[in-house]
Amino acid sequence: MSEPSDEQAAMQHYLVCGTENCQKNGQFYCNACHRPLCEQCRDEHQKSPKTKNHEIVLYRHRKHQLPVELCQEHPTRNKELFCRECSIPLCSKCSTMKEHKGHDIDDLEEIYADKYAVWQGEFSKIQKYFLPTTNSLKADIEEDVTEIKNIMESIRTSIKAEAESLKNLVDEVTSESIENTHTMEKSLLKMLKSQETTYDDYITYLWKMSDEFQEYLSITNKKLLFTKTLRIQPIPETTKPVPTVFTAGRFSKNDVTKLLGKVDVSNRKPEKRKIQPMEAESAHMKPTEKQLEQSTEKSDMKQILSLSSSVTKVKEYSIPGVDRAFYVSVDKSGRLWVSDRDGYLVQTDLQGNLLHKIQTSGEEEGYHTATQDGDLIYTEQDKKVIYRITPDRKITEFIKTGDWTPLSVHSSRINGDILVGMYTDEEAKVTRYNKAGKEIQNIQRDNQGQELYSYPRYITENINGDICTSDGCNDKVVVVNKSGQHRFSYTGQGSEFWPWGICTDVLGHILVCDSASDTVHLLEQDGRFLSVILSSQQGIMFPRGVCVDYENNLLVGQRGTSTVTVYKYLQ
Repeated sequence: MSEPSDEQAAMQHYLVCGTENCQKNGQFYCNACHRPLCEQCRDEHQKSPKTKNHEIVLYRHRKHQLPVELCQEHPTRNKELFCRECSIPLCSKCSTMKEHKGHDIDDLEEIYADKYAVWQGEFSKIQKYFLPTTNSLKADIEEDVTEIKNIMESIRTSIKAEAESLKNLVDEVTSESIENTHTMEKSLLKMLKSQETTYDDYITYLWKMSDEFQEYLSITNKKLLFTKTLRIQPIPETTKPVPTVFTAGRFSKNDVTKLLGKVDVSNRKPEKRKIQPMEAESAHMKPTEKQLEQSTEKSDMKQILSLSSSVTKVKEYSIPGVDRAFYVSVDKSGRLWVSDRDGYLVQTDLQGNLLHKIQTSGEEEGYHTATQDGDLIYTEQDKKVIYRITPDRKITEFIKTGDWTPLSVHSSRINGDILVGMYTDEEAKVTRYNKAGKEIQNIQRDNQGQELYSYPRYITENINGDICTSDGCNDKVVVVNKSGQHRFSYTGQGSEFWPWGICTDVLGHILVCDSASDTVHLLEQDGRFLSVILSSQQGIMFPRGVCVDYENNLLVGQRGTSTVTVYKYLQ
């Protein structure tokens, strides 16, 4: 394939058309040829006498190509057929042999595509229903914990108020009543903690199932042809706690206990937590190719974002208080946090006005991140501490990392977890903390015991839970799944690749700066290179930091300027 022209390169953003010498966006797919096509090549494909009967669909609706497997009996042929009677794959020559005479022989690729769709549907259920619903139930428990604490505190206040006027007579009874509330509270909280553990265990199970589904869905994995569809265990049921009530008494010297009231458990029957039912099974089934073709592109566009025909610069921010815009974080309101190599970290409003400025020990790393709650988390390498800045600009110590130097940090948009890339003189790792700052996971080595990281300079999380790290010493992007299992590494397209800032978007794409070519690369969720999305042709020089805001715009910081440039690349 020849090199694209300057004009072609400027228009190249996602999947490239598979026709030779064509560099346009391959938004369609030929299921017969198994290659992407642009709109023009699709029309030519349908007009050609040789290919006019080929099935062409939108790329997202493509049939997944059958993994190649050579026949052991006939090594020059691929296994492309399936014998229903014997339940084994065959090559075309095997299907004509006498042991398969009269048997039902099907197209193996069709079976594979159907199986793939079924497993993909089950994987989708975990992502779209089971995990969100279970996390919602867990959040409900957290609200109940707060309510129980508030109720108990209210009861204790009432007891103290009742006892104040008769303090000399009721000290002992007051003490006993308060102790009784602590006992009840402990019992209730113990019950809620047990429920939390139940859902934590179930969430772990769901992630394990999700990883297993991903393995079966791999295009090179044919196990799903012969494996029964696994059934997902139902969400455990739990009961909401019955709040304790306080029954007020009347003052009497002869019956101090009655005067102070009685703390007791309500006789209300516990109600089961409401589990949102899953949509009808038909809603998760893959539609037929005929149905997909009948659906309009306009309807598809309403459901998900797609590639814009070109990358458009929509805005520029000249950031006061920094020498160079190395790394960028953005909160839900659109306000920016920008850092330079001298350790200055500033916040600006939507007009680029300076709101806040601090001096840190950070340099060229992705050492700050905006949280779901509107806070900013940043690392102090010299102190080996991670700090939190609240919207009212109060700075507090959040996490101590001990002997490890924290380099990069990212706040998950999925669950609020904090991911930190850190290192010592001998080793490096990625550590996960929950949003309260409790350490819950360490990722350091692959399944063969090899070190995954050397200098995890930038870190982000994809929509499927993958942790994507830009390693400054190994010169590669390292991607692991939520469980910490190594999925793939990306080492660029040329002889040299120097990865810097990294981020992901709502479609699961990975965007990473390459300082070797001063470009921004666009990858699929599974690591396949799609295109150079930004280069000098879009006015980019020395890109260092990238992030996607809540309006799906791409923000880019550059080494040679204090300006942050905003691009629109999705529509």
